[in-house]
Amino acid sequence: MTRPDASGGAALPSRTLGRSGVSVSALGFGAAAVAGLYEEVGEQEAAAAVDAAWEAGVRYFDTAPHYGLGLSERRLGEALRTRPRDDFTLSTKVGRILVPHEGGGDDLAQGFAVPATHRRRWDFSADGVRRSLEDSLTRLGLDRVDLVLLHDPDDHGEQAFREAYPALEELRSQGVVRAIGAGMNQTRMLTRFLTDTDVDAVLCAGRYTLLEQGALDGLLPSAAAVGKSVIVGGVFNSGLLADPTPGATYDYAAAPTDLLHRAVRMRDVTETRSVPLRAAALHFPFGHPAVASVLVGARSAAQVRDAAEQFHRPVPDAVWEALRARGLLPGEVPLPDGTVP
Repeated sequence: MTRPDASGGAALPSRTLGRSGVSVSALGFGAAAVAGLYEEVGEQEAAAAVDAAWEAGVRYFDTAPHYGLGLSERRLGEALRTRPRDDFTLSTKVGRILVPHEGGGDDLAQGFAVPATHRRRWDFSADGVRRSLEDSLTRLGLDRVDLVLLHDPDDHGEQAFREAYPALEELRSQGVVRAIGAGMNQTRMLTRFLTDTDVDAVLCAGRYTLLEQGALDGLLPSAAAVGKSVIVGGVFNSGLLADPTPGATYDYAAAPTDLLHRAVRMRDVTETRSVPLRAAALHFPFGHPAVASVLVGARSAAQVRDAAEQFHRPVPDAVWEALRARGLLPGEVPLPDGTVP
């Protein structure tokens, strides 16, 4: 389905998250990079990236307190403040409370090139969920978020299910938020959220890409079976599928040699058929019907425009067939139909 757009910018296809009534553009904007992920990003550059996303028709924006110690939320809220609020979908996350910190230094140990003005404190209590959301709304400067996700509860699973999830469910029933879910880099706990709770969607980062399809083992079939949605993040596996060259990163660290060689072989297959590897990586997740949106992180307007260009570039069936023929994609993996998602 393509949602009409009356506020400037091209329209992108949109999909509904489960039965929530919340729609997301098929291409979403991940706002970690504009908060200085790995390297500093200036205010004007960050604002230009969000503006470029809007002009490209992106209407789903994802952020979190973790990203740049709140900088992502502040910058995203400022960039969206003049946009009609009903024209976009916004998600943020709970599970980390930001506590003022006066020790100085930077946040690079956590991946962000920002001053360490705060420290993160894990909190998946019901009160922690409510406080985190209130703090996020203050930083965003907006009246509401549409989707709230439990962020990385890997080591806090029981508290997340026992306290944090019921708090989110209550906020949804009160109409404070419209949709709820969880966002993680693993699939097992996300599958449990799909099967054991009434979440609307989950965000799975890095586990359903051209390089790895672990989400097929349980997560995606479970989502399809119960009529819930999966948002796919990390579609480039932290950069390896965007530019498979020596020094490329995978899962936020240097890419292992075997995966680098595999990505290079994939690039050779796609480029021989005049398709950038980035385009194939963006299209691939849409082969599964449970996937509602693919999030792409971008730190500049140029990166946003490139992502939009790759999203709109058709990927012929011959590309997928060649990847399978060379053993680079398993035979059982569902594939896109060759059209724009």
